[in-house]
Amino acid sequence: MKYLYQQLLAFWGVIILIILIVGTSFTQLTKKTLQDTNYEQLRGYAISAWKTKDSISRFPGMTEQDIWNSSFRLFEGFLSYQDVQFVFYDRNMQVQYPLDTEKKIDDSVIKENWTALMEGQEEYATINKDIFGHKNMSSYVMLPVTQTNVQSNENSIIGALIITQPAKNVSDSVDAITANLFKGFIISSIVGLILSYFFASFQVKRINRMRKATKEITSGNFDIKLVTHDKDEFDDLAEDFNKMAESLKESREEIDRQEERRRQFMADASHEMRTPLTTINGLLEGLQYNAIPEGQRENAIKLMQNETSRLIRLVNENLDYEKIRTNQISIVVKKFDATATLKDILTQLEGKAESANDKLILEADEGIDVYADYDRFVQIMVNIIQNAIQFTHDGEIHVHLQKGYLETIITISDTGIGMTEEQVQNIWDRYYKVDPSRKNTKYGESGLGLSIVQQLVRLHKGKISVESQEGKGTSFTISFPDVEIEDDA
Repeated sequence: MKYLYQQLLAFWGVIILIILIVGTSFTQLTKKTLQDTNYEQLRGYAISAWKTKDSISRFPGMTEQDIWNSSFRLFEGFLSYQDVQFVFYDRNMQVQYPLDTEKKIDDSVIKENWTALMEGQEEYATINKDIFGHKNMSSYVMLPVTQTNVQSNENSIIGALIITQPAKNVSDSVDAITANLFKGFIISSIVGLILSYFFASFQVKRINRMRKATKEITSGNFDIKLVTHDKDEFDDLAEDFNKMAESLKESREEIDRQEERRRQFMADASHEMRTPLTTINGLLEGLQYNAIPEGQRENAIKLMQNETSRLIRLVNENLDYEKIRTNQISIVVKKFDATATLKDILTQLEGKAESANDKLILEADEGIDVYADYDRFVQIMVNIIQNAIQFTHDGEIHVHLQKGYLETIITISDTGIGMTEEQVQNIWDRYYKVDPSRKNTKYGESGLGLSIVQQLVRLHKGKISVESQEGKGTSFTISFPDVEIEDDA
């Protein structure tokens, strides 16, 4: 079933249920109110008739029976259009009025309530039987009748007075009210159905808008955006949809970027490996066909060894990168003296720096500790410092070591060629080279160094950032948190 019809049935069903509950409750309450009003009216008639008996008793020569008959007949005459009847029982439950009726009075009603009446209680009832036992919905008011004893001045119950009237007026009123309520029910149902349709259509329209947007997403259009007004849950859902579309757009862009990087990786890896293999293959063919002079054979063999070593380093770096990236290596972070370690590293790299006419400068206080895996720490520092030497000539490379808040911060700055903003964004990519012409240097030729550095810093739960300006140099900042890690594989 379509959501429009579900909403329509739901709204209309609620409206109908409310109308039925309200209508039924109102009808029953109205019926009770009319019955209570009718009881009160009949009780007033009975009290008035009894008081009139006292006035008639002043006339001479009238027996008590004559007085009752005169008083009740008088009121029955006044109320004949309402079909009101009086019945008086003495204390022995004998009918004292009316005595001259041709119809036999049904005393089942008085018998059911006689005990309560003799105890001074007033009783009210509406039953489907009149005073003569015929099936006719009638209202009864039964009152105990008291008389004051002149000698003892005490009131005593001398009988019970019943005043009855057909309840047709009550039922007719209730029927009229019910009929009007039914008419109102029909009108309200029609109006409710119309309003429910428009409201449900409005809600379905908002849902269809989201369906249309979902189809756009399915077709690859991630630029779709739903208008929201922050009014209700539909707007919240639309806002979540917009966030989802934005996330999918970013994911698609990242997928495209990764795919491009994968294609570039395959091309770069093939190129990087083809170059030494081509060199080795050419030298081997030269040796095979004696195309290389005897005096150059030793140089050829040495060149093949260099190219083979380069190929091995390239394969090892790829394997190392993949292991680091997939958390397949273990690091043990312990505290050690970073100042002494950096002094040793700079001493080892001093020869390479001198060949580029660079000067290595360590800026650090004595005895600054760092929490890191020693071997990986050395690998990180060597990679970045060698990278700085590669792109700096006739300049300076500063290694600054300082203690931060619960961390050790190392900044490596050079005065080399620097990078553009685009190059800074891409230096962490696999096989990316800032200077593509430098493919065959002794170090940094694979383009994997900074990618490995970034992954190693991540394993230390540290941070690495870079700032650079073209022609003015580059600065790398690495922070190692003061926390020991026993095994983070």
